[in-house]
Amino acid sequence: MRLLHVLLGTAFITGSFTGPLAYSATTGEEKVDLDIITKLRDEAMNRSKAQEIFAVLTDEIGPRLTGSPALRKAGEWSRSKFSEWGMQNIHSESFAPFGRGWTLEKTTLRMITPAQVDLYAIPKAWTPGTDGLQRGKLVIARMTADEDLVKWKGKLAGTIVLLDEPLPIKPHMKADAHRYSHEELDELSKIDFEAAPNRRGDLQTYLKKLAFGKKLRAFLAEEKVLAALNVTRGEDGTIFVQEGGSYKKDEVTGPPNLVVASETYNRLYRLVEKKKPVELEIDVKARFNDEDPEAAVNVLAEIPGTDKKDEIVMLGAHLDSWHGGTGATDNAAGVAMVMEAVRLLKVTGFKPRRTIRIALWGGEEQGLLGSRAYVNKWIASRPEPTDPKELELPVFARKQTGPMSIKPMHGKISAYFNLDNGGGKIRGVYAENNATVKPIFDAWLAPFQDVGATTTTLRKTDSTDHVSFDRVGVPGFQFIQDDMDYFTRTHHSSMDVYDKVQKNDLMQASMILASFVAHTANRNDMLPRKPLPKDPTPEEKKEEEKKEAEATAK
Repeated sequence: MRLLHVLLGTAFITGSFTGPLAYSATTGEEKVDLDIITKLRDEAMNRSKAQEIFAVLTDEIGPRLTGSPALRKAGEWSRSKFSEWGMQNIHSESFAPFGRGWTLEKTTLRMITPAQVDLYAIPKAWTPGTDGLQRGKLVIARMTADEDLVKWKGKLAGTIVLLDEPLPIKPHMKADAHRYSHEELDELSKIDFEAAPNRRGDLQTYLKKLAFGKKLRAFLAEEKVLAALNVTRGEDGTIFVQEGGSYKKDEVTGPPNLVVASETYNRLYRLVEKKKPVELEIDVKARFNDEDPEAAVNVLAEIPGTDKKDEIVMLGAHLDSWHGGTGATDNAAGVAMVMEAVRLLKVTGFKPRRTIRIALWGGEEQGLLGSRAYVNKWIASRPEPTDPKELELPVFARKQTGPMSIKPMHGKISAYFNLDNGGGKIRGVYAENNATVKPIFDAWLAPFQDVGATTTTLRKTDSTDHVSFDRVGVPGFQFIQDDMDYFTRTHHSSMDVYDKVQKNDLMQASMILASFVAHTANRNDMLPRKPLPKDPTPEEKKEEEKKEAEATAK
C-alpha cells in the first residue's frame, strides 16, 4: 500500500523520502492512502454514474417538494439503487408530523385585454388552485402593513391583485456563472474576524414579514380575491419561487398566489398604472396531498465497517427541492455526488474500518427539518421551548434551550460531510473553526490539487445540513464549491434544471468526497472535535434579550 505522509504540509511517500522533517513531531503526521485514491480516480473519471443518477432525479422524477408524492418516489428510487449496489441497513426514517404535501398540476395565466398574451408565472407552494378558469380585473394593491389592510377592505372582491412594485431591470455587465480564482480561494482561507451578527436580531425583519404574511393571506381570502401576483427577483424570464401558503393544515393558505416573470409583471404594472383596463384569465390546478409519513422521510443506507464498525462516518445531501425547476443544483447535484461517492467505494472494493452511513434528507428547505429530527432522535437534543410565541416561530428561529441531552451515538460519529452548495466542483472544505482538523484536511486535499481542490479554511459556513451536527458538537463539514450561477440564476428558480450542472464537476466532487469518507473511515483515531457548545449564562441571556428588544423596537 502506498501511503502519502503529511507533517504540517511536508509530504513524502513511504520509502521515497529521506530528508529531515521540517516541523515539530508534536503535531503528528497524517497518512494518505494513494492506492484507494488511484482506484477512486480511475472509476470516477472513466466509469462515472453520477450524471445518470442526476438525470433520473431531475429529468425523470423532477421537483421534489417535501411531503409530495415526487419526494416519496425519489426516496423509493434511491433505496432501490442502494440495494442494487449491495449496501446494507437500507431504510427510511420519518420526521413526521410534517404537515401536508402539495403538487402543482397546471398553470395558465393570460391577459385578455387590452391584448391577448400568454403570461409566464409559477404558483407559490402550498397555495390553492382556482377551481377552474377564472377571469378578473387587475388591480395594483400594495399591502405591507396593517393600515393597508384597512385601506383596501371591501374593495378587492373578484380582482387579481399586484402586490409588489415593478422590478427595475438592469443590464447584465458580467457573466452569471463564476468559478473561484486562486486569489479568491486564498482570501477565503483567511479567517474572518468580523463579529458574527446576532442571528435572532438579523431575523427580526424576516419574522415581522412572516407574521404580516399570515395576516395578508387571511385578509385576501376573506376579501374573496381571485389571485395575488408577486414579481420575481430575477430577470430574463427566470422566476425565483418558494412557498406562499402553509404546509400546516390548521393555517390559512389564502387565494392562489403566483410569482410572475419580472418583464411580464412590469408590463402589467405599467398598463394598470396608466389606468388602462386590464383583464386576466387564470387557471391553476394545485393539489394538497394528505399527510403521508412515507413522503416526509430521510433515506439511509450503510457500508458496514470491520474492526471499528460501531463507529460511524456519515455523508449526506438533501433530497427535497422547490418546484419551480427540477431541483437540479439544489440539490439533485449534491445527492448525485454523495450517491456516486458510496458507489465508488463499493465498486472499488474498499473495506472501511468504520461503518459508512449515507443520509438523504427531507425537509431541508423548510429549515433543516430532516437532519434536525435525525440528530434530535439519535445524537443530541435540547428541550422544546415552552413559550407559545416561540413555538409559533420556524424551528431555526427559536431560542436555544438547555441543557443539551447527549445520546449514545454522539460519541460514535467521527464526522458528517455534506454537499449542498450547487453543482460546482469541490475547491476545498470549511473546517468550521476546528483548527485540529485543518492539517488533516490539507493532507487529504493534496492529491487533488490537479483538479482544483486546494483550500482548507477555518471559516464557518451556514444553511446546510452539516449545521444540525455541528450545533451539538459532532464534526460536521460542508465543502467549498464553485458558485457557478447558483445564487445568480438557479437557486430556488425555474432555471434550476439539468443543463445547469457540468458532468465533470459531478465526477470531480464525487471522487474527492469518497476519498474524504474513506480516510475518515480508516484513520486509527476519530477526527478531533471542538469543545461542546456551551449554554449561555444568565447574564448572557439577559444581554441577548436586551439586544432582541432593541432590534424589535427598531
